[in-house]
Amino acid sequence: MENLISLVNKIQRACTALGDHGEESALPTLWDSLPAIAVVGGQSSGKSSVLESIVGKDFLPRGAGIVTRRPLVLQLHRIDEGREYAEFMHLPKKKFTDFAAVRKEISDETDRETGRSKQISSVPIHLSIFSPNVVNLTLVDLPGLTKVAVEGQHESIVQDIENMVRSFIEKPNCIILAISPANQDLATSDAIKISREVDPKGERTFGVLTKIDLMDQGTNAVDILEGKSYKLQYPWIGVVNRSQADINKSVDMIAARRREREYFSNSPEYKHLAQKMGSEHLGKMMSKHLERVIKSRIPGLQSLIAKTITELETELSRLGKPIATDAGGKLYMVMEICRSFDQIFKEHLDGARSGGDKIYGVFDNQFPAALKRLQFDKHLSMDNVRKLITEADGYQPHLIAPEQGYRRLIESRLVSIRGPAEAAVDAVHAILKELVQRAIGATMELKQYPTLRVEVSTAAIESLERMKEESKKASLQLVDMECGYLTVEFFRKLPQDIEKGGNPTHSIFDRYNDSYLRRVGSTVLSYVNMVCSSLRNSIPKSIVYCQVREAKRSLLDFFFTELGKKESKQLATLLDEDPAVMQRRTSIGKRLELYRQAQAEIDAVAWSK
Repeated sequence: MENLISLVNKIQRACTALGDHGEESALPTLWDSLPAIAVVGGQSSGKSSVLESIVGKDFLPRGAGIVTRRPLVLQLHRIDEGREYAEFMHLPKKKFTDFAAVRKEISDETDRETGRSKQISSVPIHLSIFSPNVVNLTLVDLPGLTKVAVEGQHESIVQDIENMVRSFIEKPNCIILAISPANQDLATSDAIKISREVDPKGERTFGVLTKIDLMDQGTNAVDILEGKSYKLQYPWIGVVNRSQADINKSVDMIAARRREREYFSNSPEYKHLAQKMGSEHLGKMMSKHLERVIKSRIPGLQSLIAKTITELETELSRLGKPIATDAGGKLYMVMEICRSFDQIFKEHLDGARSGGDKIYGVFDNQFPAALKRLQFDKHLSMDNVRKLITEADGYQPHLIAPEQGYRRLIESRLVSIRGPAEAAVDAVHAILKELVQRAIGATMELKQYPTLRVEVSTAAIESLERMKEESKKASLQLVDMECGYLTVEFFRKLPQDIEKGGNPTHSIFDRYNDSYLRRVGSTVLSYVNMVCSSLRNSIPKSIVYCQVREAKRSLLDFFFTELGKKESKQLATLLDEDPAVMQRRTSIGKRLELYRQAQAEIDAVAWSK
């Protein structure tokens, strides 16, 4: 199962490359779900010496004050043979065989991120060490807890470090390696204090006791190592690090490990615990524990990754496609977006989406109701008929029939139909405008590009305005045609019975006869109603032909013509996506790639078990 740790190592490196290292983020984080061992301790607790003992190399920066100012993700890879070497993730093609150069690069990379201000950063450094003398293991070395800020640091540095350490170890997937010096009271241990706060039952905490050899004469750490002074679920491990003198003399790490083994084997107090003490045992035990934890987390990781991939794919789809770089690609992209809008607009008209039925409502309710409100019968009252018939005669009474009077009566009523006809055109225009806006709102890609949305909306409305004018012109022409030419056949079929007052050759002496005038009014009303019935059918046809059908056919034709004349820069202005959206799409795309890669690798390991 050693490949489990290698798998997590690989995913951790990919996470860091994408900026996912456990910080607060609006994007899903895989880092927090990966099991990791965080090394926690106060300054001068021997934390660095423990890590170097596990690795068997001097590679960590040393000095006064806060030396570790960024998390160091230390990934150990056991190789069967060959020369030991190290690699940094930020220098992927460079192998370090000189571990003094590794120490310098850690310091330099820390300064590159934080400057030389002695401040801290939560962005981790990834260091991989390949050696036949290590076990497969991943450790995260965190800045040492401190109580006082040194010169050049803000007073908040103490709390900042504690907050950073806490942000790592409070995660339920984090295994805590709490380093405490044996020559200090355990009750004052910074590592134990903060570990107890985030893991009060000690379920995730391993205690490491350093500087056992430096305890006051006559005292020992047996009660602590046996779990009597402070009990944890896992056994305490004692280590004996190199002294400062050994470090100054560059005492060989292999020799230091041998002396450590001899110390526990030969000490009467610790002889019975010797097999469970020392940095070598610590490394092996942590490696096996990490493997067990990773193995137990795999089903949960698989479920989490699958769920997150679905969520990321959904959001990426919502954010839309990235903008093409060349002019042809941009033009194609704009055209495709416009076609999507046009299709949605047509669906509104055809009933696949709501809204088109309102146009039928204009023809079936609004237009007929407007015609009815004209109240032709009231306008053809006896007084109005007499007035118009008389005025039409001028100074000479009509000899045979009041033709001019008929014409004026009919024309005065038919002209009034222009109002409802115009209102019907305007009502349909308003509905089409509303459907344009609804189609724009429903076209997801147009939400992505504000300028294109405005341009498409403007172009569509301008087209509708032109269609409205054509429709109004055609509809009013229908009314004017009825006014300009009356249907003679209608009048030829009128009854000639004198007693009914319908004789067109009635005597001039009876031209003001009430019965005759009523007959004239009735005849005019019948003719107007006949024309009105005809226009009630023909005007909607005209409106549909000039507006609705034309909008379906050529709503954006003029816009497309102008679009073909635009250059790449002009097209780019149409695709002026919000930079925040662009950045989020890029981030989500990279995050999605990370999760897919992690899914494939975890699945491969799971199947191989």
